[in-house]
Amino acid sequence: MVNLYDSDATTVESFSPDDAILVLEDGQVYVGKPFGALGQTTAEIVFTTGMTGYQETITDPSYDRQILIQTFPHIGNTGVNGEDNESSKIWVAGYVVREPSPNVSNWRATGSLQDDLISQGIVGISGIDTRKLVRHLRSAGVMRAGIFSGNALKQGNGELASTGTLRTIVEETPQMAGAHLMDEVSTAQEKIIAPRGAFAGKKPLFKVAALDFGIKSMTPQRLSERGCEVHILPQHTTFEELQALSPDGVFFSNGPGDPATAHKEVALLREVLDRGYPFFGICLGNQLLGRALGFGTYKLKFGHRGINQPVKDVNTDKVSITSQNHGFAVDAPLGTDISSPFDNGHFGKVKVSHIGLNDDVVEGLQCLDIPAFSVQYHPEASAGPHDATYLFDRFINLMKSSQDSQHAQEQEETEGKINA
Repeated sequence: MVNLYDSDATTVESFSPDDAILVLEDGQVYVGKPFGALGQTTAEIVFTTGMTGYQETITDPSYDRQILIQTFPHIGNTGVNGEDNESSKIWVAGYVVREPSPNVSNWRATGSLQDDLISQGIVGISGIDTRKLVRHLRSAGVMRAGIFSGNALKQGNGELASTGTLRTIVEETPQMAGAHLMDEVSTAQEKIIAPRGAFAGKKPLFKVAALDFGIKSMTPQRLSERGCEVHILPQHTTFEELQALSPDGVFFSNGPGDPATAHKEVALLREVLDRGYPFFGICLGNQLLGRALGFGTYKLKFGHRGINQPVKDVNTDKVSITSQNHGFAVDAPLGTDISSPFDNGHFGKVKVSHIGLNDDVVEGLQCLDIPAFSVQYHPEASAGPHDATYLFDRFINLMKSSQDSQHAQEQEETEGKINA
């Protein structure tokens, strides 16, 4: 048995070899029970406010190298199934819940959350005061943390490690600021998603080149349901490779890491915008559009993660409840149209099109002189409300307008040659 003290040394607890320990880099310690695999994991610790959709959440590649806290206390009652994953694996680096369900009770379930975590080696902790933990992170800001259980609690001599030793391990973990992680989560080779639903088996209405920086599986599905053939491309795709596809539009996905490190991706996007391709970006894609236009990005104190985030579309005054997962944001002025800062207005006028109503964070950008827009949240709504799916229709309309304009120009050039 080892005694441990919290960060202000006012209370004393103890832990045993059968416990799991959560250690924050500022010295706070939480004692609970293992949930998922036994072992050690260290990463940035963040929280999500969603009451449902835990399977979609933990398989979101944007959570790469992050320990995730569920603020809703009861997790796991619907188990897991083979249909709701947003990628091929669980991406969270660790998992923190208050009360895991001892039973699975859903007709779609093919297994339990606990078993899924164990089979994929995801170290977690349960039975701690997640409300206290989240309130602390909202006050102090997200930080690095570690979960330790099983043999990870022991030193080489077999004795339990001190919390000071565990904290040192946490402090050696890389910061999220400055991390370039898109290459870790991107597809290794091109994948093609054919039109589906009412468009299945028909000629695609549009071809979309989708850069995969951690794309969620529901996103290309939303486009394919609208008649698009979606080419999911690796993060390292060059402009020449993209151009060879002759796409009708270009999409940049969500993804993990610090957008300030994405120099090659920003350079690629500037070539896309110069070429005049209709562009749509989600989450990280919004941050990359901001950078391409010349705006900066910054790290939020504790980010936006959950499926209950209110956002106002300034074009329509419509308020949507949105699904979000981001720790960085675009630094752009609200309430005014301005020249894009890059190269003295190279991309024309731009405005902030969507605003987060909780804290006035930039939630969307709209270019006024070129066919490009983006949002910071997840309109594919998996998990989450469907309020913002209209944005996919906006992208479809943008590609159609571009296509019509191109056809009109070609017709005009043909008639000019005939008259000559």
